[in-house]
Amino acid sequence: MCPVNGAMIMVHVRLLWLVLSLLCATRHGKADEVLSAQQDNRLHVVMLIAEREYETMQSLKRFAKDQQKAYRFTIVAEDSNDRNRLIGLDSLRTADLMLVSVRRRTLPTDQLALIRKFVLQGKPVIGIRTASHAFSLREQKPPSGRADWQNFDQQVFGGNYTNHHGNNLQVKLSVADVGLNDPLLKGIDAGRNYASSSSLYRVSPLMKGANVVMWGQVEGHPVEPIAWTYRRNDGGRSFYTSLGNAEDFRGRVLPALLENALVWGVSK
Repeated sequence: MCPVNGAMIMVHVRLLWLVLSLLCATRHGKADEVLSAQQDNRLHVVMLIAEREYETMQSLKRFAKDQQKAYRFTIVAEDSNDRNRLIGLDSLRTADLMLVSVRRRTLPTDQLALIRKFVLQGKPVIGIRTASHAFSLREQKPPSGRADWQNFDQQVFGGNYTNHHGNNLQVKLSVADVGLNDPLLKGIDAGRNYASSSSLYRVSPLMKGANVVMWGQVEGHPVEPIAWTYRRNDGGRSFYTSLGNAEDFRGRVLPALLENALVWGVSK
């Protein structure tokens, strides 16, 4: 009998692991996902989507399709039987970047702990619209067994969301520094007039260290930051914009901001 060396043992172990993974994945209808994840060198973006006001599930799916040559996207959505539980959140363990479109969800303690762990690792985070109040209720405590993150906005995005202006007021958008060659503004013509039908969030003043990329203003009120970057205390990069309704996604500004934020977020 020929002796079996260590290298051969490792080969057999790896083959066994792959077979078991495929069997398990096939049982759940995800064999293709296992293979593609192992063979895919694209950066992994996990999108947390749990809101019912702005149709970001449909909008972000289209956005992900447009960006799929450069990134591998995983969508983590709310449980249809429990709006405060996310399905597939374990995918965050292998994510290079997290994108958040969540509104006032109090998650199971272990799920929010996984999100906190991702942030504390210093990995990049992008937030749109209701991400500023993603994991907290309005003047309520979370139910038993659930957890909130009241200062998620301040700690992760450097934001300061308090409320918003009326839904019937059109928002005029402007670049923060026309002379600055900001990579986050690539594809956005600073000389053009842009507008948004998303109600303008009241977020001033931002936390120290936040850098405004674009402003928004409604008639009769001061300007408000509408897109900015933030270097977190854990060293990670964050980008946030209060844009996010379906019309914003059909326009030029929001898709460009998000595309640029992906590049900016994962750059060294």
